[in-house]
Amino acid sequence: MLNVGEMAPDFNLNDQDGKPVKLSDYKGKKLVIYFYPKDQTPGCIKEACSFRDNIDVYTKSDIAVLGVSVDSEKSHQNFIEKQNLNFPLLADVDKVMVNDYQVWGEKSMYGRTYLGVFRKTFLINEEGVIDKIYEKVNVATHAEDVLADWKIA
Repeated sequence: MLNVGEMAPDFNLNDQDGKPVKLSDYKGKKLVIYFYPKDQTPGCIKEACSFRDNIDVYTKSDIAVLGVSVDSEKSHQNFIEKQNLNFPLLADVDKVMVNDYQVWGEKSMYGRTYLGVFRKTFLINEEGVIDKIYEKVNVATHAEDVLADWKIA
């Protein structure tokens, strides 16, 4: 179980354009990593658009935002285009990062169980240490909630 105060697990994944992205790219910068179940689904659209609509505040505060799901680069490209997203989405098709961050597991919907990504967010400070973990999020206001917790709003 990952805890606040621990080093964030390293990662090396491609973004929507096939560009490699790793944790060390953000050394000296605050980072929001939010995991979401699936591109183009209602809750995921609301959450992504919440970050999109607040990205200027994040940028001015020198905070980077990364969305992560197990969808492909192509799926992420389509999601970004359709929703006019303005931050990178990482493609964890091999499920390495979702396992390292312990957000992959058994879920249940309509009485059916399946494996999937839990909606969870990590705030990582300039030293790569986890400052906060959001186990439950309000998809419509999540970006504002994060800013408020970092006292930037």
